[in-house]
Amino acid sequence: MDELKPIHAFFKNRKWKPFPFQEEAWQAYLSGESGLLHVPTGSGKTYAAVMGPFARMMAQQPKRKGLKALYLTPLRALTRDLETAIKEPLLQEQWPLKVGSRTGDTATAEKRKQMLNPPDLLLTTPESLAVMISQPDAEDIFKNLEVVILDEWHELMASKRGSLCELSLSYLRSINPELQTWALSASIGNLEEAAKVAVGRGQEAKIISGGSDRNLDLDCLLPEKIDRFPWAGHLGFALRESLIKELDPDVSTLIFTNTRSQAERWYEAISVLKPDMEKHMALHHSSLEREEREAVEEAVKTGALKWVVCTSSLDLGVDFQPVERVVQIGSPKMIARMLQRAGRSAHRPGGKSRLLFVPTNSWEILELEAVKKALKNKHIEPRRPLKKPIDVLLQHMMTLACGPGLKMDELWLSLKETYSFSEITREEINWCRQFLTRGGETLQAYPQFHKLEIDEISGKYRPANPRVEKLHRMSIGTIVSRESVRVSYTNRSRIGSVEESFISKLKRGDVFQFAGKKLEFVLLKDMTAYVKASKAPTNTIPSWDGGRFPISETLGQAFRETLNEKHPGLDRFLEPLLGTQKKISVLPSPEILLIEKWSSKQGEHIFVYPFEGKSVHEGLTQLWGYRFAQRQASTFSFSVNDYGFEIVGPKDYDFQALFDDDFFSDHNLVEEIGQSLQIGQLSQRQFREIAQIAGLVFTGYPGAAKTGRQMQISSSLLYEVFRKHEPNNLLIRQSFDEVLANSLESGRMRKTLQRLSQMKIEWVEIDTPSPLSFPLVVETIATSNLSNESLEMKIARLKRGWEKKNEDTSRERRH
Repeated sequence: MDELKPIHAFFKNRKWKPFPFQEEAWQAYLSGESGLLHVPTGSGKTYAAVMGPFARMMAQQPKRKGLKALYLTPLRALTRDLETAIKEPLLQEQWPLKVGSRTGDTATAEKRKQMLNPPDLLLTTPESLAVMISQPDAEDIFKNLEVVILDEWHELMASKRGSLCELSLSYLRSINPELQTWALSASIGNLEEAAKVAVGRGQEAKIISGGSDRNLDLDCLLPEKIDRFPWAGHLGFALRESLIKELDPDVSTLIFTNTRSQAERWYEAISVLKPDMEKHMALHHSSLEREEREAVEEAVKTGALKWVVCTSSLDLGVDFQPVERVVQIGSPKMIARMLQRAGRSAHRPGGKSRLLFVPTNSWEILELEAVKKALKNKHIEPRRPLKKPIDVLLQHMMTLACGPGLKMDELWLSLKETYSFSEITREEINWCRQFLTRGGETLQAYPQFHKLEIDEISGKYRPANPRVEKLHRMSIGTIVSRESVRVSYTNRSRIGSVEESFISKLKRGDVFQFAGKKLEFVLLKDMTAYVKASKAPTNTIPSWDGGRFPISETLGQAFRETLNEKHPGLDRFLEPLLGTQKKISVLPSPEILLIEKWSSKQGEHIFVYPFEGKSVHEGLTQLWGYRFAQRQASTFSFSVNDYGFEIVGPKDYDFQALFDDDFFSDHNLVEEIGQSLQIGQLSQRQFREIAQIAGLVFTGYPGAAKTGRQMQISSSLLYEVFRKHEPNNLLIRQSFDEVLANSLESGRMRKTLQRLSQMKIEWVEIDTPSPLSFPLVVETIATSNLSNESLEMKIARLKRGWEKKNEDTSRERRH
């Protein structure tokens, strides 16, 4: 194609040769197709996506003015990196094209310039795109748009941000039915579905796969000997000195943890052991000030920093070419997450990714074997779009009303082209309209909820007044922040933010660790915690909600299969763990559901091992607890982890005698869980997020945010009003559905019950906890430890007693 001559010239001048998938992507774009580009991270998919649009733009004579391409990314940090990479050929080849970026960080003056003289390609985020659609001249801004590129689509699609993208795209397609869409993804298990969601129901989706599979070197940092009775987290910090020996001061390394609290602890631990690396290492997580994070990212790129302890804040495709190695502390719980993080190293075509895995308990050594098995079989988790998030739809309707104007018939047609909202009914759409115009059935008496009014001439709904319009634009987005308090030094220089619940427990003079520093709390004023530097030792570290990673369905299945397989080079090492499990109990298999019974001073215990993750197991404990109580009334306590769950009943409670096949029934599943679990409380908590997204609760003006307590009171009042006076309120129903789908994974729970019903049940009575049940016993001890004996001391004492009992039992059997 002649249009591609400038593109080929650029590659030739750089002494590069385009990959076949890049050529295929350019030609597919120029042929008017849409679809999904699936290639490994660091393989050149950005140029595969943008060079086709650039070729067409340069070939257009006369050159069309206005915005022609949108490039959506999930992170502002990605936008900065991508802008640099995309501008490179423009500068080198002097192409007559303009590239810009627009995010929440972009100056207001720059945003105004972009609207007056738009770039040819604009990099932005889903939220900033929605803000642009909310402008009165939205149709003029987007009338010449030819393509939308969705980067890291696997991260967006299965969230409310993905639903927001779908709605924004449906509007853009209503302006230009010929609009092309290309999604980019490196790791996703349901390619065809992901492609269809990206391009909408009105187009065929082409899938282009390419780039050689990344060479992936996965190693495990093994302890000198394995613990026969492991418990969550017992192993990680015990390996810190071994990790230090593995880390090379001259090799750029990202050290991933699963939570911000773990990142703080590991940064401190490494700093203590390697003080000489202080100037060459840093901490990076989402609660640190943006300027601090950006400085760390830049220092990694230049090579000034060698070791960075981080969280998912660096998961996505920020281009750190100097990074040669990745460390993953603890199981990532998802195959795709392990692959994504490994891809941060050697982030270039043909590079070999190196990842060192640091297990935090002995069973995680087998989890890594399960990850390897799944990768070998190319099994990666699917991501699925949400179904009818009404809060996002209400926000989109307000966005349209503020911008081009909301016409209900046009909205109906555009929703039917999406996947998230294709099943919406006329009744639900009418409910949304009444909710925005009159406050629905229950809020009619409150004028602030009469947000829209119809323009009889145009037939479009518009904001009722300028204040409604202003507040909506300030609230656009689906990322709901927790109640957080800014942390600043007494000289007002900012450090980051922690959750309000953490700060509320501190008193003046208390020292805590945050941002890799020891900080002394001085006072709390206007939602800012003022601190000063301290040298006092402390074990107090903030914790944050949102760090919960249950094991994925795909990894759980691989783990079940791995348990009974041979592990060359590891079998002898794992023998104390697996051998002890077989000696005390049995080793579960994909065909056998193991249920262990144990009697202790606390009562009767059963341990069940579905290997389906904490969320599913929490639901199953509540369901089975309810079903046991229906057969013989009692009070139970529970503990769960990713491998199984424990139910503890009173002395002589005969779980096995009461058990039958009905325990695997999914009939009345939701109702029975609701009887045993306070779903009302959980849905009320979930409603708070929904209320924010739907625009029912205003979070406050910049610099004057409402406190978490104020937000909770506002949303709780609304929740109670709706629940009592409008039980069929769609937002109440959504909060209940989200608890079931997200917190308890009810769909996965049904599949689990069906799978378990096909398995052979093996009841095994044990004298002492087995290696599989021991972590569950520790969970119970940890939550009920009221003595002055530390948890570690208590566990060590119990282990000594149980190991001695096992040895005595083994001796008796031999004699």
